[in-house]
Amino acid sequence: MTPPMPDPMPLASIVADPDVSAPLLDLDAVTVVHPGVAGGRPTVGGLSLQLARGQIGCLLGASGCGKTTVLRAIAGFEPLQGGRIVLDGRPLAAAGAGLPPEARRIGMMFQDYALFPHLDAAANVAFGLRALPRAARAARAKDLLALVGLADRASAYPHELSGGQQQRVALARALAPEPLLVLLDEPFSNLDVEIRGRLAEDTRGLLKAAGATALLVVHDQAEAFAMADRIGVMAEGRILQWDTPEALYAHPRDRRVAGFVGRGDWLRSETLGLGEGADLRVRPGQLVHDPAGPLSAQLVSARFHGPQHLGRVRFDSGETAEITLDAATAARIGERLPLRLVGEPLRFPRG
Repeated sequence: MTPPMPDPMPLASIVADPDVSAPLLDLDAVTVVHPGVAGGRPTVGGLSLQLARGQIGCLLGASGCGKTTVLRAIAGFEPLQGGRIVLDGRPLAAAGAGLPPEARRIGMMFQDYALFPHLDAAANVAFGLRALPRAARAARAKDLLALVGLADRASAYPHELSGGQQQRVALARALAPEPLLVLLDEPFSNLDVEIRGRLAEDTRGLLKAAGATALLVVHDQAEAFAMADRIGVMAEGRILQWDTPEALYAHPRDRRVAGFVGRGDWLRSETLGLGEGADLRVRPGQLVHDPAGPLSAQLVSARFHGPQHLGRVRFDSGETAEITLDAATAARIGERLPLRLVGEPLRFPRG
């Protein structure tokens, strides 16, 4: 059971007067410790990030790394044992203090969408607008359903909608009260793999069209790259790197980030003749078949992965790596191939 939030403390005791130049969302050394965790180890420990107004951020990592706990802490469902959370210059939480969820101006889209089965799409979207007059609620719901491309499904009930349509209704409901921040917890996990990529791009477009600032949690890096302006790669309750998708791929600061983001193979620097004492992350396309290449390895497997052939070669060291082949070369399994390295692989000191 989640411990109850303590009574709010005076805002001035959490943070000073708002700074209009500050990021919209600021997490500073946030720590969450779940009761009963062995050794009192934090689920989230000293985590910091900043998200600018209008940006879409993403927490990316394996299951159990603390991603959803961060979202729950921002929303007000988890108390902090350390650090602070500030939204638009307004303090939301600090150790031993916090505003209740309903006072935070945050919209949340849950993993299972949590649509009310007895309400149609329009009523689901309007549910959080009960303080508005009926006509204003209806107009807002109509506008948001049009934004998400479901103007013609306003009277449909959740069981009459596809998974993708339910996802868009849930997003429209989260946006309806005009929150300062939208939180999305694994928004595509209940959908077929074939449509996730397209819906990630669509959802990004909808959030941008609405001018929303959003933070989402995913474990699939393709979804993170399709959605986010900033991505935080998480492990063991902390962020290893908070950066743009391009920087995470091309300039990872940590070998764990390099291994988690994008495909590739680890090879020793000695294997490729690039000095000693380093481990190299070689990305797809960096090792190519070249009759005049200075490297050599045995082709041990090949497969067609439309529109190209991919092969795996084994070096004399026993290490293997993926290469791209033409159809003729793909048939030469068992033969040694001359290879050339294109560009500089990522280099990390061998620990």
